[in-house]
Amino acid sequence: MTTIRTVAIIGTGQMGAGIAQAVAAGGYQVLLYDAAPDRPAGARAAIATGLARLVERELCPQAEAEAVLGRISIAAGLAEAGAADLVIEAAVEDEAVKKALFAGLTPHLAAHTLLASNTSSISITRLAAATDRPERFIGLHFMKPAPVMKLVEIIRGIATSAETYGVAVTFAESLGKTTTNAEDFPAFIVNRILVPMINEAIYTLYEGVGNVASIDTALKLGANHPMGPLELADFMGLDVVLAIMNVLYDGLADSKYRPCPLLVKYVEAGWLGRKSGRGFYDYAGDVPVPTR
Repeated sequence: MTTIRTVAIIGTGQMGAGIAQAVAAGGYQVLLYDAAPDRPAGARAAIATGLARLVERELCPQAEAEAVLGRISIAAGLAEAGAADLVIEAAVEDEAVKKALFAGLTPHLAAHTLLASNTSSISITRLAAATDRPERFIGLHFMKPAPVMKLVEIIRGIATSAETYGVAVTFAESLGKTTTNAEDFPAFIVNRILVPMINEAIYTLYEGVGNVASIDTALKLGANHPMGPLELADFMGLDVVLAIMNVLYDGLADSKYRPCPLLVKYVEAGWLGRKSGRGFYDYAGDVPVPTR
């Protein structure tokens, strides 16, 4: 059975950086790699800022924060990343991009390396088929923000071995996470339920049933949700929400998964939510302001 000591994170956006922090906090050595050479350094700096904030709020001792950051380094290239015991892909939610990444990574993998994808919706079986080791490939879907959220969905492809699944569960639990097993169907469990709800909230806005503030208030106070669905969509990224809806619509061929035209328009406009500064809320000021 593979013993995991080093973990490479491929893709260092918000999700990749969050996974890196969670893994380093679990005591593992972490390597960051991204196709954009400047992004790993930016991700490490963002992790440092986040850890400093925890120290300031007395939620993390200074020595522990320094130790976590000290376990995170930048890989010189794919060859160094591929030699890790576990490689977790956290690239954009685009199947072609992910497959190309795995195809480029495969020649650099050590014989014992396990592969995982943090995809939130795409078939693990299809992604695994783009590698030389489908039996050593698994889905590890961390929730956002990864350092805080307790759940990791674990998804086996059709060829994933029992040993790989066992190592994945043990690894996720060693990070203090609770795991749930999901079958390899479009969007798995969490997003199969969550994202259509968000899409329906966008339809509710599109049809004029309520405005942004009323819809979010209704769900927070009427259903005891900690965050309104449109606020949550902005937090996830509207491009990610649209990508998941498209996977559901294409994979299940059911009209109930049709993405709302308003969601499509927002993404076409580049209004992706918090990460772009504007979505269903405008984040230019100190307090987010509804855009509708």
